[in-house]
Amino acid sequence: MMRDIKIKGIYRHFKGDYYLVEDMARDSETGEDCVIYRELYGEGRLWVRPLSCFSDEVDKNKYPGANQKYRFQLQEIKSVK
Repeated sequence: MMRDIKIKGIYRHFKGDYYLVEDMARDSETGEDCVIYRELYGEGRLWVRPLSCFSDEVDKNKYPGANQKYRFQLQEIKSVK
């Protein structure tokens, strides 16, 4: 089952870094839905990944020490006010 992705949501990659989902797009060649996201570190580069891959669960056989269920997991960040 495909997960809903929150535009402008901040997601944590299971290896630790954080990303801002900028938008969704459709691959013109394959028609596949993709997620466009920006790294919240370094140069702030944009990345694109198929929605199916962005939404995948972490392969616990390959990464047995992973602490989260999904490859990218939405973060609930509260205001400091």
